[in-house]
Order: sequence, then C-alpha cells, then structure tokens
Amino acid sequence: MSGLQAFSPNNGSRAGTPLPRFLDSYGFPINPPARKGKEGGGAIEEEIPTLLHRVKHNGSILSLCVSDTLIYAGSQSGEILVWSIETFQLVKSIQAHQGSVLCLYLSDDGSVLFSSAGDAIINVWNAKTFENLYSIYSTFDVGDVFCVVYSSALQTAYFGAQNTSIQWYDLKVKDSRPRPTLTSHPSYRNHRFFDSKGPGGRTTPRPASKIVPPSSRLLEVAPENIVQYAHYGYVYCMLLITLPSGSEVGGVGGEMLLSGGGDGVVKLWALDPVTSAIKDVKTLGAGDSGVLSMAINDTMLYCGLTDGEICIWDLDTMQLIRSLKTHCEDVLTMSVMGNCIFSGSASGYSRKWNQRFEHMSRWQSHSGLILASAATKRHGRLIYITGGNDDCVAIWDASALEQLESQILKSQNDQLLSSLSKLVSFRTVSSDPSYAEDCRRGATYLKQLFKRYGATATLLPSEEGRNPIVHARFGGCGTKSRSKGKTILFYGHYDVISASESAKAGWQTRPFELTGMNGYLYGRGVSDNKGPCLAALFAAGELVQEQELDADITFLIEGEEETGSRGFVDAVRRNKELIGDVDWILLANSYWLNDDVPCLTYGLRGVIHATVVVESDKPDLHSGVEGSRLNREPTIDLVNLLAKLTSPDGKVLIPGFSEPVRPITPAEEEMYTAITNAIVNKPDWSHLTAAQIKDHLMSKWRFPSLTIHKVSVSGPSNATIIPRAASASISLRIVPDQELSVIKDRLVSYLRSEYSSFNSHNKLNITIDHEAEPWLGDPENDAFRTLEEAVMDVWSEGNEERVRPLYIREGGSIPTARFLEKEFGAPAAHLPCGQASDQAHLDDERLRLVNLYKSKAIFKRVFRELPKK
Repeated sequence: MSGLQAFSPNNGSRAGTPLPRFLDSYGFPINPPARKGKEGGGAIEEEIPTLLHRVKHNGSILSLCVSDTLIYAGSQSGEILVWSIETFQLVKSIQAHQGSVLCLYLSDDGSVLFSSAGDAIINVWNAKTFENLYSIYSTFDVGDVFCVVYSSALQTAYFGAQNTSIQWYDLKVKDSRPRPTLTSHPSYRNHRFFDSKGPGGRTTPRPASKIVPPSSRLLEVAPENIVQYAHYGYVYCMLLITLPSGSEVGGVGGEMLLSGGGDGVVKLWALDPVTSAIKDVKTLGAGDSGVLSMAINDTMLYCGLTDGEICIWDLDTMQLIRSLKTHCEDVLTMSVMGNCIFSGSASGYSRKWNQRFEHMSRWQSHSGLILASAATKRHGRLIYITGGNDDCVAIWDASALEQLESQILKSQNDQLLSSLSKLVSFRTVSSDPSYAEDCRRGATYLKQLFKRYGATATLLPSEEGRNPIVHARFGGCGTKSRSKGKTILFYGHYDVISASESAKAGWQTRPFELTGMNGYLYGRGVSDNKGPCLAALFAAGELVQEQELDADITFLIEGEEETGSRGFVDAVRRNKELIGDVDWILLANSYWLNDDVPCLTYGLRGVIHATVVVESDKPDLHSGVEGSRLNREPTIDLVNLLAKLTSPDGKVLIPGFSEPVRPITPAEEEMYTAITNAIVNKPDWSHLTAAQIKDHLMSKWRFPSLTIHKVSVSGPSNATIIPRAASASISLRIVPDQELSVIKDRLVSYLRSEYSSFNSHNKLNITIDHEAEPWLGDPENDAFRTLEEAVMDVWSEGNEERVRPLYIREGGSIPTARFLEKEFGAPAAHLPCGQASDQAHLDDERLRLVNLYKSKAIFKRVFRELPKK
C-alpha cells in the first residue's frame, strides 16, 4: 500500500461517539429538527444488507467496538455491555461510568479496552476478564470525553474532550509518577453550577460515589500532557494512522494522530517517540460544518459532518477530493472494512460505499438516530454493527451479493441459520388443509437439504391427503449404501401449529420469518421442532464432510405430529424394509426444566383423548316453553356424568385407574434430589420447598391425570335454548404400567355404567379420538450415558465445573416414542434442546441461538460415539 494505513481498522467507527447538536450529554433529543423524509438513493440496484440479529438494552447505545469474538457497546446509563459475536449472548455487563459511555477503543492486539464518558473519566479494562486496570482523569474540568485512542507502540492513551483540549497519558511511566489522592478525582470536585451555594450559603448534599476505584488504580494526567484549545470546538473524534516507511507529513513520519472538532477542521499531530507529546503539523479545513466522525481507507480520509455532508481527503497530497451531501441529517458514524465504507446518520439510515465512493446501498438501521458503528470480517463475511437511541444494537451481514450466495464463505453455523430461516418461512401448519402446499414444499426443502449434505433422501407418503414423511440416510464412511455397523434413527417433525399473522396478534415478530433478537431466534416451529431437526441434520452432515461418520444415521421427519401423527404408524410399517434395522432411537422434542441447566428426558406420559356426547331425539327447544323437571336435558345429564369422573379432592374415580403406578426407586429419588437442588432457589420455584417441588413434579410426570378440556352444546348461543346435544372433550394422561387398552376400556365401561343409573332417555355416545402409549427410557443405557457425556463436554466448555444434565420426565406425550421402540426393538433417548421459557405452541416461540449451536455439537458427538458402544 503506497499511502497511509489505518492503525486499528476495527475501531474505525466513530472513534469517539459525538452527540449531535440537538442531543444532550445523555443521548436524549432536545427539540430535534424536523425530519426531511426518507433519504433518497440513486437509481442503482442496491444490495441491502441482511439483519443477522438485534440485541436490546434499556438505554441508548452511544459507542461500539468489536474483536474477533466479542461486541462491546457503551450505553447511556454508563454500562459497558459485552456480547458474543457468535451467539449474541450477553457475556458481561459492567457499570463502568457515572455518565454516558461516549467512546470505546480496543487496542490493536485486542487485550485492552478503553472507555471514555460524560463523567470526565477514561477507564482501562482487561478486554478478556473485564477487570478494571486503571482510571485516568485530568486535573482540569474537561467535561465530556468524546473520544479516546491508544498507541500500542508508545503505550499512550490520547483523548479529546468537550473543553476543546487533547490530553494523553503514557502508561510506561505510570509507576514512576506520584499517586494522586482521591480528592483530586472528578467525583469529589465541586461543580461550578451544581455545587454552587444557594440561599443560606448551603449546597445540595452530594450522594456517595459508586464507581471510584482505589488510589492504586488512579492515574492523573500531568499538566504538561495537555494541549488546551486543540480545536475551537468540541474534540469529537480521533484516529491513529501509521505512515509508510519514507512517507512524511510536514517533515514528520511514523505514527500520527488525527483529530476532528466542532470547528470544522481535521488536525494532524506528530507523536514524539520519547515523550508521547503531540505537535500540530497540518490542518485540513472542512468549512463551517463540524467534524463528527472519521474513518480511513488506504490514503483516503472520510469525514462525517453536520448537515449530512461527507468530505474525502487524499492524505498523500493533503487535498480535498470530494465533498458530498449524502444524508439528510448529521453524519454521526463512519466505519471502514476492506474496500467498503459505511456512514450512519441521525435519520436512522446507513449507507454503504465502495472504495471509489460509489453508492452501493441504503437502508434504515434504526428507528431513531445511529449513534455508533463498527465493522469487521467474520468467516469471510463483512459484518457491520450499529447502535442507536432506539436502545438496540443491530448486526448486519453487509457482504456483496455474490459473497452471500457462496456457500464456501459461510461457516457451518451460518449455513445452519440460513437453512433454518428458509424452513421456518414455510407455513407447515398440519391442522389446516389450506397450508397443504406449504407443508409439501417444506418437506421437499428438507429432502433437498439432506441430499446437499450427502444423504439419500425420499418422501414417504402418509395417509391420503396427509403430509409426507421425509426419510433420509447418511451412510457410514461417506457411503450412500447401508454400512455393517450400528444405526441410529433420529425422529422429528417439520409441521407446526397455527400462528396468527395479524398485526394485532401477540407476536412481536413475524411468526413465519426467522428473527434474531437478544440471543434468541423467534419464529413458529423454531424450537418445536424445526431447529432441533436441523441441528441433527447438520451434525450428521458435518461428520460426513469430515469423514468421521462410521455408522448409519437414519432420519424420519414427519409432517403430522401436531395432529396426532396420523398415518405415521402405517407409513413406517409399509416402508420398514427401506428404513432398515435400527439400534438406537433419538428424539429432540421437549424442553429443559428451567432456563439454566441442560436436561435429558427419560419418560413421557401417554394419552387418551375422548369425546363424550349426550343427545336427545328432540330438536333444540325453548326453555320457557319446554323447560320442566320431567324433561331430561342433555347438558344436565352430561354435567352430572362428568362429575362422576373425579372426587371433590381431585381423585380419578375410574375403577383401578391409579393402582398400576409403579413405586419410586432409589435411583429415581436421586434424580429428583438433583432436580430440587438445582431449582429450589430459582425465581419460578423459590415459593416452594424442596419437598413441595418434588411432589409438584411427580404429580405431573409419574402419576396419571384426567382433564376436561371443553364442553359444547348445539343450537344458537343464547340463554333461552335447551340444546338437543351436549359434548365434552376429555383426556387421560397415563403412565408406564398402565395398559393403554385396559384404561381405555375402563373409561368407556365406567361412563356407561354411571350413565345407566340416570335412567335417562337421552343417548350416550363415547368415541376415542386419539391415543398414545407412555414411554419410559432407561437412564443407565449407553444412549443416555453417551448423551450425558456429550452434554457435559459441550455445555462445560469455558466453565470451571462440568455441567451435569438433569434427568427429567415430561407430562406431555409423543405418540411415536414407544411405537418406534416396539417396532424396531431399539431403545430410545430424548435430548431436550430448548429452555423452559421457549413458548412452544404460544406466541413468540423462540430458541436460544447458543442452544441451537450446542445441540448440533451434542448430536455430532453422539452420532460419532454411540455406535462404538
């Protein structure tokens, strides 16, 4: 490169996040000017970046910087927030300052983070452990510190302030300087306005400071390390550049400091290699507009100005190349990465430019002002990050279109997310025939996805008019034919329940559009069960690509699970030869007990759904005309019959209903003890004792129950009608050792026996609408032990202690679990992927992104290790 070089391109965002003229020091608007409408764009085909994720906070985001693994954000409330750039999980929240965090700067080696704020303090942090190393301040009242940069070569921090000064601190000499006293710290000084004496000569009592480090960490700027009136206006932004060998500006080479101010000029400062002092060597005039942000690319300096202008300077010749009116409002952020330049304005719009500063795209990044930005590259993709006064950070994939379409440039996790987004977009609602085409398209997409990753795949027809089953097989050692080793069958489903897309619905996102927010993925089916299915698919596909799959992995992904798996049993039996022998069965269709500890599910209750109807041979009648004690009303008969099902204390009165329930074993007692120890103090459980938690869980998991779901009547819905018919939907949840056929017969015979005692002329009709056997796995078998080891390895990464999963049972039912075990003579095991708060079947269904990634990693280990057992 022949020209100047940016010192730290990851910090080329607003290197000191200035506040626009109509904002106060905390980021709140003060009579903002009227909007001028949406920003116009040129008549070009724009490549709008893709929103990858959005994380919310409770205050404006005023500053940003990014490392290889973390996103750092400074907030209006004085916090530094740290998110993982891979999973968007909040890693750390630090109450760093007593004023708004106006600038963040990461050292070029990524080890040290600098923050400056409205409290006149510059804090120095360990960027990995988040330990506060030093607190730097000036003896002068500098006001807000808008910007800070750090020279690793000189070990010196430079910062620009509201009082128009530029100051610096050389960390090499910190130990030789005298230690300041706490009384010199800005938190202990009298403020000329707020601490002025009022009537009677008294001042308002000052609250105790909450963030004053010990004197051993305080560093006070020496008076000789201050250049007063560096600009005739606030010092809004700074950059460090390194001149190429042989290049000079004003007779000076090496490392230089650039500063931009409210006076409309950019100044170039030479840095003394011995004292770290600065010397003004060049001034670039930008006119009357204040310089709010700067970024550098090769030899070009891009300056974001007030009133929407961007000035471009060639630092080789020190000439102004172009001055453009690019935005409707102040250009508050500039960022550079590679050959792309990004600008963000107070209108909430971002723009992307190429190195010739040709406009490439324009999009609305925030609903308010864009106050901060940063750019980086990850897995070959260009990532642009913005923060605004709408209290959020937005992460964008700003790669060129040809890059986005290249699978080579995407990581496996990126491809997993892209595939899940596509699968969620299919409205695979099995209960509504109008979505039959979408269900078929979803199944076809899954089939194509399996083939893309090396599996053989086909669609198995279910009952006529029902959704097909996706059958796929990954062959061991990369073969498409069956290997001689053991086979794992993974069962899941691609169908979902309905979700209202009305603007008045309870969703905060569009249910059939995958949306990333606060570390979670939102969308119908993302946790139940599309996300877990794709995690397993990608786990097997990655093993094939890495040539580490020694056994066969068979998939059966059905499309009717949410409607009782209708047609699944017959379809599996018809195609049993095609499916082949199975040694292990895996499911992933349930949830953790809470949001903290991973779980393994070893039991599910069975279910019997029935409809009970009482009907008269008469039509609907008028109660005023026909109502009498001699007229047996179907609704009254039904209510009296339903009352016979349970006692006042809730005991189910069906003869012999509860006798088969097996007693609890010592091993199971240990599992419940581990569960209660893990959740007894959690918010959702803290009102219960350990004994109460155990009783509560056992009543849902290992004991049967009866529920009346709804009662319906015939005729118009007014208060004068005697309905000719009344019906009730009931269900029995049954547990192991309760024979499904026996309980079903006892239910029917008991209801008929009790009804006969009514001597009613009305007719009783009972139908069994759906049934499923209970399932109880063996937590001691190789499948569960392999799952446990995989969960502990994956979820314990980066933790000092290994995270042992909780063994739980579920109160709900999955009809296929016991059927597959009996049909193939193979034991099943169940890995819940989602958390308790994932809203399955409800509005805002979600799955935590880290759960998706870790579930894939767990399946990958199990697919590799279990066949060896």
